Amino acid sequence: MRPAGFAMVAMSALLAATPLQAAVTSIASDNIESAQIAAGPQWVTSDQRAAIHLMALLQSADLDGLDPGRFDVPSLARTLRAASDGKMKDADRANLAFDRALVDYVTALRSAPSPDWSIIDRAAVSAAPSASALLAQAAEAPSLERWIEAMPFMHASYSELRRALARARESGDTKSEALLRVNLDRARFLPAGGRYVLVNTAAQQLYMYEDGRPVGSMKVVVGKPINPTPMMAAMIRFTAVNPYWNVPADLAAERIAPHVVKEGPAYLDRLGYVVLSDWSDHATPVDPSTVDWQSVADGRSQIRVRQNPGPHNSMGRMKFMFPNQLGVYLHDTPDKELLNEAARLFSGGCVRLEDAPRLASWLYGAPLEIRTTEPEQPVNLDQPVPVYLAYLTAVPNGNEIVFYNDIYGKDRSELAAANNGRVAAN
Repeated sequence: MRPAGFAMVAMSALLAATPLQAAVTSIASDNIESAQIAAGPQWVTSDQRAAIHLMALLQSADLDGLDPGRFDVPSLARTLRAASDGKMKDADRANLAFDRALVDYVTALRSAPSPDWSIIDRAAVSAAPSASALLAQAAEAPSLERWIEAMPFMHASYSELRRALARARESGDTKSEALLRVNLDRARFLPAGGRYVLVNTAAQQLYMYEDGRPVGSMKVVVGKPINPTPMMAAMIRFTAVNPYWNVPADLAAERIAPHVVKEGPAYLDRLGYVVLSDWSDHATPVDPSTVDWQSVADGRSQIRVRQNPGPHNSMGRMKFMFPNQLGVYLHDTPDKELLNEAARLFSGGCVRLEDAPRLASWLYGAPLEIRTTEPEQPVNLDQPVPVYLAYLTAVPNGNEIVFYNDIYGKDRSELAAANNGRVAAN
């Protein structure tokens, strides 16, 4: 397969047309040491296809939201052309130049801003590999050409989305091009490897990743369009077993107060709800008969309602915590029927899990046994696990791209903003 967004014939012509001169490229000593270069990938080979593939990526870097000019592809082409005469000095210069180009490209990709994401925990941000690690990976690849094609320094979906974007641009499919560009930018933030949890809210699916590949999945319920689940990156640090549910004030008005108006305080007792004096850690219980429930239902007053652990608790038996000011987490649910819906958009922003015990077993390496009835008991993870709540409306599936509904309107708003920016620039 040819590299995305670049014609191999055009690159060959560029190589043939450039003068026979080497472009000497300096590399900072703290990025690439001479010993690393010697052990790094060999770009100067008989067919030079790996080097041509890398130049193709660099020349089409606008697909990644980068300026191709920063990589000076014509200079690389001249360096490679000069190395074809077989002189060791020219070959060393070419290998040096291509090593630096690879490191610069990957560093730029991994450091590109992703404004969609709320970074809750810096430990969840995936950085570019070190120069030595990146060059070692390239050198160890059975085929350097295929390694460049696969782009293993990015999330597993990235190279396929990039190729699809290039095809859409070349065919003039402007709608697909716009959607793919938005999703490529979101996917750029995701890690290339490691162990983590990925929730795609657009697909209402959760995936468990190991070594950068999904090893399990389950259906989830995510936020309603009026209460969208945010895009965020965090670290799952512990599980709270037998959790309370502190009902958000708007949900107390929407889901609880109307029932109390009809049935009286018995409704609260039956489902384990308790009215508390305030939102502090020292709140005390309040007699529900003293509350104007019609006023709460109408939104004219607010109260704090907490649901005790038990069979009716909306959190189920456990919730997976990545502490954040948005009050969002993954949790069990007793209401499994909603998981059978095609569009699972029913929560207030949190993520309800199809099979919380299975996720716990994967996180802890063994089933999480709940041996206590005490509420809100934390079970720490020895090693926190990154979690990414993403909004991916274009996802590779085999040889095709699956497009999901823009349930939160994020695609529409981002594309409108991009179009307005182009109009303003003109």
